[in-house]
Amino acid sequence: MNSDIREITEKVEKESKFLDILSMEISKVIVGQKYMVDRLLISLFTGGHVLLEGVPGLAKTETVKTLAKAVDVKYQRLQFTPDLLPADLIGTMIYNQNENKFETKKGPIFANIVLADEINRSPAKVQSALLEAMQEKHVTIGENTFYLEEPFLVLATQNPIEQEGTYPLPEAQIDRFMLKIKITYPTPGEELEIMRRITGSEKPVINPVITSDEIKRVREVVKEIYIDEKIEKYIIDIVNATRNPEKYGLKELEPLIGFAASPRASIYLVLASKAHAFMKKRGFVTPEDIRTIGMDVLRHRIGVTYEAEAEEITSEDIIKKIFDTIEIP
Repeated sequence: MNSDIREITEKVEKESKFLDILSMEISKVIVGQKYMVDRLLISLFTGGHVLLEGVPGLAKTETVKTLAKAVDVKYQRLQFTPDLLPADLIGTMIYNQNENKFETKKGPIFANIVLADEINRSPAKVQSALLEAMQEKHVTIGENTFYLEEPFLVLATQNPIEQEGTYPLPEAQIDRFMLKIKITYPTPGEELEIMRRITGSEKPVINPVITSDEIKRVREVVKEIYIDEKIEKYIIDIVNATRNPEKYGLKELEPLIGFAASPRASIYLVLASKAHAFMKKRGFVTPEDIRTIGMDVLRHRIGVTYEAEAEEITSEDIIKKIFDTIEIP
């Protein structure tokens, strides 16, 4: 077993050499925001979608655009608005008078990295147009089904403070996002650097560091990363504690949890922790990987009751309590 882990670690070290160069390219444009960049890379190495939540002006769009340039893939930005239609996303059938037949016009979703900007600005019928693409990685237009080219990622943004004219994402759609990350303000030092760069005359040029074929290869290596049975059980215990808190000595959480984490939570905890280990250039998963990535995988998968809201208890408070209670292997 040790020789297998050594072999995987050697493979990880070999395949992860591009990471430092990739970080350097992204940092030409993006100052700080290491947390956001790391989580976007985790999604890239696993094929999971990300919901980015943060107030305007925190470089969410710029980071996604910079990542797409550094990875050398097709990028599309979709601005979600109340009058947007599903056909504006996925495409539609158009009648060709010369040929006397209908032809398929593909929409902007046919890209590798799709930025769904302000996803909660559009009503449910538009949001649901993304469901098939996110889960099945294909799109149906008329009678035809078209497979999306890998890598395919939906990176969606939403503003947490503005609720007027927005349509909250339904639980079924939120669950399809592997990670929900919360973006915070830069430090004063970082903000000074941002101010100087933006107001300066020099415009950085982003060079592609890795191709889509190399990303596919990295994903295969990530899947090979070793995860011990004890850590697998640790993941199951964490997820199950959201469903049956009393079994883990957390009876006080029972009236606070409206709905618990789905099986996608355990699947994504494994995938995200493997990708986190890859970024740390390790061939095996540690409990620390789970604890580092756990909040981002779980925060949008636990619904709180009115009682919890009345006591100002959030899903994050519940997750912290679970992590503090479940024994680390």
